[in-house]
Amino acid sequence: MLPYPVFDRSSVEATLLSVCDLADGAAVLTGLPDQAPLALVDLSTISAATPSDLGQAVARSHDRQVVVVGIGTDPLPGESLPLTESLTCTVAPSGPGRAWVAADEGALERITRTVATSPYAALTLANLLPSTARCSVPDGLLLESLAYSTLLAGPEFSAWRASRSPRDVPDVPDPVLLDRQGDILTIRLNRPERRNAFGRAVRDGLIDALEIPKLDPTVTSVILEGAGPCFSSGGDLDEFGTATDPAAAHITRLGRSAGLAVHRLRGLVRPLLHGACVGAGVEVPSFADQVTAREDAWFMLPELSMGLIPGAGGTVSLTKRIGAHRTAYMALTGDRIDAGTALDWGLVDALTR
Repeated sequence: MLPYPVFDRSSVEATLLSVCDLADGAAVLTGLPDQAPLALVDLSTISAATPSDLGQAVARSHDRQVVVVGIGTDPLPGESLPLTESLTCTVAPSGPGRAWVAADEGALERITRTVATSPYAALTLANLLPSTARCSVPDGLLLESLAYSTLLAGPEFSAWRASRSPRDVPDVPDPVLLDRQGDILTIRLNRPERRNAFGRAVRDGLIDALEIPKLDPTVTSVILEGAGPCFSSGGDLDEFGTATDPAAAHITRLGRSAGLAVHRLRGLVRPLLHGACVGAGVEVPSFADQVTAREDAWFMLPELSMGLIPGAGGTVSLTKRIGAHRTAYMALTGDRIDAGTALDWGLVDALTR
């Protein structure tokens, strides 16, 4: 076993493994341990591993019941690709494929704190993403909803809810505005006073608006944008957890999925994003084939801090765009991703002023 990592020991502990440790099965646990279910793999030790060790490490990492994060202080060699693709995510200056993120020195501490605070949610996400990255969109949304609904009844989300003072959700007279110019339909999220929080009213308004191009073939393009300073700050936090039955919440989520509605019209819908695009504010538009962002746009997945996983389709839409590993990194760190990085990763397809 390698020495303890050099980041702040006052945060949470994590097991640090060599590649050979991983091959020997040191990261495979039989249940949720007393400490955070997190293992860090020192990828500088890959040079000491044989091809057999590498193959066994890949097999072991697929069998994990912990979040497994790779650490590379130098650019990763080409032979690391099968291993990094089998881990939850990897922090390194560069490497083959897109399983790595060139992060700042505080990234590991942010990951360990997240896993310590929300171990069930973090482990659920780590085990879910490889499946949602491979399966069809409807099947992925089904898996995501089952996992999300389970976490709604869990202790981590309950603790987050208990830490907040409940507030009434105000009525929204026009949560979504429509404008038709020739064959172009513009759909605008219209809760600027709440930063276009993606509550039930906005969700239902968007789903209803997306029925128009399905019924009217003369609509050849749908622009999706947000009023005010940002596209959307994500789910309405005052509505989180108000469903008393997780099973009913699951059925509702499947039947009223704005992400699925965008996916079914993905060739027509053209999101134009600006400002904060948080949670559902990035998850839903990412189902479109072509996403444009203004240079001030930034993107974030904060759900793990609430004891949840992305629940508006992000484990499906983002994994199709940027891969499971960078999706995991966004969720585990809660980092803001700027527009330039989003373009480089493929989270958006073009930038505009």
